[in-house]
Amino acid sequence: MTTGEAHHITARQGTPATPAESAPVDATRWPDVAAPPRRHRLRTALAAAVVRHALRRLPLRARFTGAPVLGRGGPLLTVHRPDAFHARIGKHGLIGFGESYMAGEWDAPDLVATLTVLAANAAELVPAPLQRLRGLWAARQPSARRNTPTGSRANISHHYDLSNDLFALFLDETLSYSSAVFRALPARWDLLADAQHRKIDRLLDLAEVGPDSKVLEIGTGWGELALRAAARGAHVTSLTLSREQRDLARARIAAAGLADRVTVELCDYREARGTYDAVVSVEMVEAVGAEFWPAYFRALDERLAPGGRIALQAITMPHERMRASATTYTWIQKYIFPGGLLPSTQAIADTVREHTRLTVARRDGYGAHYAETLRLWRERFTARADEADALGFDATFRRMWTFYLAYSEAGFRSGYLDVQQYLLTKEDPAP
Repeated sequence: MTTGEAHHITARQGTPATPAESAPVDATRWPDVAAPPRRHRLRTALAAAVVRHALRRLPLRARFTGAPVLGRGGPLLTVHRPDAFHARIGKHGLIGFGESYMAGEWDAPDLVATLTVLAANAAELVPAPLQRLRGLWAARQPSARRNTPTGSRANISHHYDLSNDLFALFLDETLSYSSAVFRALPARWDLLADAQHRKIDRLLDLAEVGPDSKVLEIGTGWGELALRAAARGAHVTSLTLSREQRDLARARIAAAGLADRVTVELCDYREARGTYDAVVSVEMVEAVGAEFWPAYFRALDERLAPGGRIALQAITMPHERMRASATTYTWIQKYIFPGGLLPSTQAIADTVREHTRLTVARRDGYGAHYAETLRLWRERFTARADEADALGFDATFRRMWTFYLAYSEAGFRSGYLDVQQYLLTKEDPAP
């Protein structure tokens, strides 16, 4: 789906629809969702066998039309069109699983609970012999999605230039699109903005941002962190590759009367110049790609003045799972974050040690807070169906976005994913 197409998609939200209730899938916009792949008898049969083997052992209930319920009890997964479901998985693996949901071929009354069970057992879903043959059956990431300077611009635009109005539907008034830090869990919507400010303030405190600090932000978002840093008296240079985000961030900064303290540039991190007292980057490393992690961390090192501090927020996954899936093309990469890859804490530590003069001085994880942040976003997105429809996002997009938010929430609830705040320091050689 191109950015231009996304502006003309219409969306409808609410209770996940069954096939009888689903709007027809637009084949011109969603060619791989509109119809299941041509059935390959052997691959489809193998997929069905693998799925049955996995579901029998899991704490859920899987109901296939015309077949007995599988599983050991728990949240319900209902497959309305087993042949299409198995054909998609047989052809495209987990991409097919997500596309089958987008097509309305399966549903779950509690989608997050069902996906949480699957995420918690991700390493065992595929039998070990097939895991060892992963290179033969798993799709490889397209070379066109590499995060070169040109590729990064296209990849970022695919997601962040969809529509500022779309993101405003489900984000709070701070327009923060990263994990909040709450005082207590479970979280409430009316406390989300405060929790986002708590997250930002914690990062600024880690970086010791204060009056007259010279700050570089890599990944502007919609400008809230730059605003709070400038309100402390800092001078901020913020970099983004999203034109939509740049334009709105500049407007918000001007409205706050802080344009003399904040500059927002359309600039790749590799093109940044100058040195800064502090560097802050929030959930940006996930869009860099393993190939360019050394370049990203070297850029942080090169832009940081001796004695300076870096505050970094990053989503992480287990190291072995990262290694196993590093070259695999995933549903998230195809539809949500092209070129993206979550690092592990070990990968970050290794890259920092081997490619920079930086030191990891502190690391704090708080994945449960991200699960709650995502829940609030998902509920808000679902509740504003009519407004999403008016913006031009269709039912297939709605199912895709709901699956993305639920899939991400499940990752954090299961412990498969975590989010870290890092403090990186650089020794000042001066006496």
